[in-house]
Amino acid sequence: MKIRDGQSILFIGDSITDCGRRAAERPLGNGYVKLFSDMLIIREHQKTITVINKGISGDVVTGLRNRWNDDVLRNKPDWLSIKIGINDIHTTLRQSPDAVPPKLYREAYQDILSRTVSALPACKLILIDPFYISNETSPNSFRSTVLKLLPEYLRIVDELSTQYNAIHIKTHKIYQQLLKNHEPDTFCQEPVHPNLTGHLVIAEALYAAL
Repeated sequence: MKIRDGQSILFIGDSITDCGRRAAERPLGNGYVKLFSDMLIIREHQKTITVINKGISGDVVTGLRNRWNDDVLRNKPDWLSIKIGINDIHTTLRQSPDAVPPKLYREAYQDILSRTVSALPACKLILIDPFYISNETSPNSFRSTVLKLLPEYLRIVDELSTQYNAIHIKTHKIYQQLLKNHEPDTFCQEPVHPNLTGHLVIAEALYAAL
């Protein structure tokens, strides 16, 4: 595995990363971060790897930018995984005062990546796509509107992963493949927050990439 003995990996993002890590499920939450950590314990038992979760429910990429030094740079991780974007899309569609449209999403995302490369040049980057576990096509439904806007954000993550030589986990594409043979409820009771099976999809994709 690419992560070596003695190294650390930090995960940051929104509620899908948070998963209660600041409350009863501290310190890793009960989602893909915890599942990934468990995989390391079982499959890489000869290694001591530090796993850190800094997800905050409801966050957007501008929120990450506001806390980047406190939550990321000061921890000096060897590996950094970022999963952000679905709240950015929702704020844009709802025209919220703190909306993060694609242009601002790119600007803020590039800023945190640039700061990371400058402060931690040896840190390896992992970018996880925002996703929406739905294939709804009903005209004018909110779900179909999200699916229509999502590709703009996915393109930004793809371009930034190339620019910064990051590992790119295409979770939305993975879920869409799975939806060809399974109901959305298999992975998620609503399109945003995966259940345990849905979180396992992310954890397995991460482990495979590493």
